[in-house]
Amino acid sequence: MKKEERMASEILNDIGGKENIQRVAHCMTRLRLSLKDDSKVNLDGLKQVDGVMGVVDDETLQVVIGPGTVNKVAAEMSKITGLGIGEEASLDDEDLTFEEKAALDKDRIKSKNRTPFKNFLRKLGNIFIPLIPGLVASGIINGVANFAVNAGVDREQTWMQILLLFGSVVFASLGILVGWNTAKEFGGTPVLGAIAGMILFSPLLADITIYGEPLIPGRGGLFGVIFAAWLMTFVEKNVRKVMPDAVDIIFTPLITLLVVGFTSLYAIMPVAGVLSDGITIGLTSLIDTGGAIAGAVLAGFFLPLVMVGLHHGLTPIHLELINVYGETALLTILAMGGAGQVGAAIAIYVKTKNKRLRNIIKGSTPVGFLGIGEPLMYGVTLPLGRPFLTACLGASVGGAFQAVMSTASSGIGVSGLSLIPLITNGQYFTYFLGLVISYTFGFIFTYTFGFKESMADGI
Repeated sequence: MKKEERMASEILNDIGGKENIQRVAHCMTRLRLSLKDDSKVNLDGLKQVDGVMGVVDDETLQVVIGPGTVNKVAAEMSKITGLGIGEEASLDDEDLTFEEKAALDKDRIKSKNRTPFKNFLRKLGNIFIPLIPGLVASGIINGVANFAVNAGVDREQTWMQILLLFGSVVFASLGILVGWNTAKEFGGTPVLGAIAGMILFSPLLADITIYGEPLIPGRGGLFGVIFAAWLMTFVEKNVRKVMPDAVDIIFTPLITLLVVGFTSLYAIMPVAGVLSDGITIGLTSLIDTGGAIAGAVLAGFFLPLVMVGLHHGLTPIHLELINVYGETALLTILAMGGAGQVGAAIAIYVKTKNKRLRNIIKGSTPVGFLGIGEPLMYGVTLPLGRPFLTACLGASVGGAFQAVMSTASSGIGVSGLSLIPLITNGQYFTYFLGLVISYTFGFIFTYTFGFKESMADGI
């Protein structure tokens, strides 16, 4: 039996069997399961499954498996249950047991307690998470190609032009992709959301004058695209309510496009432009004037954001900084969060005699160096408690260094050592030195007062 088949089977045993699964999904590192009855879950047994790095009991049950394996386990789970990935099982109240109805009521109560701000950030995450693989691939290609140009390679050579094309094309079309995903996330027609992105980034805008000023393509950035695409969905749904079925396919998208198109040019672009300027200028000013203190605070509080899955809400901010300045200084600071955690994990590995804990660290640390920190977080530092805090402290020291040295990245989607090719202004070694500082202080803080062997009992 292959590893992923065994893991899928053992996970199913600890969550109440395949009949208890409502929905199967996954992200880059976590298997996400919506269950009919949460009380059937054996959390302790689930944590002991070989290959499982941690468990998060949130709105959905999240089993931390790690990149490269999680998609295979999800596929096996889909095969066993008969559910497509992302497909929901039908619910018939008459077929529900008392326990299942109670679990459903509990989920409804949970949904009432979700704050609008958390829901907003989760929506942002759902818009950008599907784009991350493309951003990672293109970002790395772009970083390597520009590194080669800086080293003296002629950018007019055909192979170099091709690499620069591969590295830049996703960023040139990002407004379209974000518009598509936004409309899809809010239940609208994706192509109308994509058109919203096309409108706001079209070069033809420069030939149009409104309020006495020529329009600027991309003004308002992705914030404008997200709002325009959401408005497309809102208008489309309301027009469809009154539109006869016979002419719906013709007039609903036509009216939607005209209404939102004019609104985008006359209202969304100016307002989103002010919002975008405020965020980008505010952040850069904070980093420039706050210096080491600002860097320490930003880096130190990043891991808690990752813990609750809200860090993806920062993606449009990074992309807007790149759109305006050609780089994001925020990313290099926040990347120290993962580095501090790596240092903490190494300190625990050195001190502990717990075989299972050492195996989790051995399996999770390599991807931690590459900037994927969830396996270490949910499998090591967070369950132990204090090492999570010392990892944040180690990150703060590295974040302060990066802020003082003004390092920045030309792309997003990667972190840790993987981010080195994307560092701007030739500051590759400076950024790497910041990583080493975070590794070191994460190790020192954790080794000296962040971990004792009794914490590993029962992990």
